[in-house]
Amino acid sequence: MEEHSETSLQPPVSSAEPSRQVPAPVVKQKSLIREYAESIIIAVLLALVIRTYLVQAFKIPSGSMEDTLAIGDHLLVNKFIYGTKLPFGDKRLLTLRDPRRGDVIVFEYPEDPSKDFIKRVIGTPGDVVEGKDKKVYVNGKPYENPHEIHKEKDIIPKEMNPRDTFGPVKVPPNSYFMMGDNRDRSYDSRFWGFVSQDKIKGLAFIKYWSWDKERFRPRFGSIGRLID
Repeated sequence: MEEHSETSLQPPVSSAEPSRQVPAPVVKQKSLIREYAESIIIAVLLALVIRTYLVQAFKIPSGSMEDTLAIGDHLLVNKFIYGTKLPFGDKRLLTLRDPRRGDVIVFEYPEDPSKDFIKRVIGTPGDVVEGKDKKVYVNGKPYENPHEIHKEKDIIPKEMNPRDTFGPVKVPPNSYFMMGDNRDRSYDSRFWGFVSQDKIKGLAFIKYWSWDKERFRPRFGSIGRLID
């Protein structure tokens, strides 16, 4: 028996007919609008992540921290050093360290959480803080910070106002006693009490811009200066 092999048959190509060219596949390109939209969305998401968990910018509106921070200073705040705060809760993850005495921190104002305050840590949990005639004592010892200033010479009695004489008060667990460097013109823990750790937003660490409104010019000597 003869074996027969089957092959697909192709019609013969006539030499008189022009050869047919197969069209190249069409590559769809993203529209310019879509590319811009995707880039903007990614940039916004990255900005939100950075602002929420890493670094946030703040502007100084008052003189309570003079001369460390002046009105018009723009600064960056490290939001992860005290732990990353999870959304919809007060828990923090990956804490590098707790706030220390002398840190300049941004926090939610206890009497109005919609407002952000910036002050210096004077008392940490368990410390006993007291003020006597403008002198601050922590655990019975004088505490002097090289950045503190006094612009008022008069001393207000304790019965009238806690500005110059207050306490002694013991700082509760997970709380901090805050004061402004401009001691005579700062509304701080002497008046409204302690700041709980869950209200702390981060550590102020550098000035990235500064504008002198009165002279209508930048303070070039402050730009890029670390905050201590």
